Amino acid sequence: DEHFPALKGHPAARVHAREAAEKQAGLAAAEEEKKRGGKAATVKEFQIYRWNPDAHGRPFLQSYFVDLGTCGPMVLDVLQKIKSEHDSTLAFRRSCREGICGSCSMNIDGVNTVACLKPIDTDTSTATMITPLPHMYVVKDLVVDLTNFYQQYKYITARIMERSIEPWLKTKRPAPEGREHAQSPGERRKLDGLYECILCACCSTACPSYWWNSEDFLGPAALLHAYRWVSDSRDDYGEERIQALSEGWDKLYRCRMIKSCTATCPKSLDPATAISALKTMHQLRKA
Repeated sequence: DEHFPALKGHPAARVHAREAAEKQAGLAAAEEEKKRGGKAATVKEFQIYRWNPDAHGRPFLQSYFVDLGTCGPMVLDVLQKIKSEHDSTLAFRRSCREGICGSCSMNIDGVNTVACLKPIDTDTSTATMITPLPHMYVVKDLVVDLTNFYQQYKYITARIMERSIEPWLKTKRPAPEGREHAQSPGERRKLDGLYECILCACCSTACPSYWWNSEDFLGPAALLHAYRWVSDSRDDYGEERIQALSEGWDKLYRCRMIKSCTATCPKSLDPATAISALKTMHQLRKA
């Protein structure tokens, strides 16, 4: 891991980076062998979920065959190559290519993740299957409707906290003139693992409780953000936030600690622990 010092503290990113480097090295060796001995190109099959609402047909899996020797190391590179060279009608979201924006979230070989951080499986004996995030309405192909997901986040940052919280600090005391509200390094470290969420929806769409109760249960992503503000030492409205969050059993207590959210998070965050902490805070407040 000394090869990836910038990724210290981000185990999932380190795993992806190491895996991508190893597989790219293998592909480079295969390309050199091909040049020397005429070995066939490293071609892999990708089965991609397709559905066009204008075509009035059923969804289906379409196979594309891509030479990995002429492609970047990540699944998003494959999708970009397919769209630009094979099929311009393929629809998917993408933006930053660096695991920051959360746009390219999808299900790859049964696991929710972001395509820009997921290394290509270079085993050409099996196909890679790419489908939309599960239990979401599909707009087209790999694009899902995130309206309800963002409404849950909006509820956390606007409506649920309407008496006290917007998505920024709320204090009952003004900061010293010309100064910011101070926070010690230790207090700041308590926010690690909370503020890094990129709202990719991988966690919420991996949660069975969210699948069946998405209209009531706020979901792992929204609750992780709620805990982030409750945990900030500079904020003075923690009590009000907890009270608003606990108004209605389904909003918080639909979580069954299955922990699929934590297992699938591409940023190595732990929404399950954050939700458990919110429950504890609420119970202690009642006691």
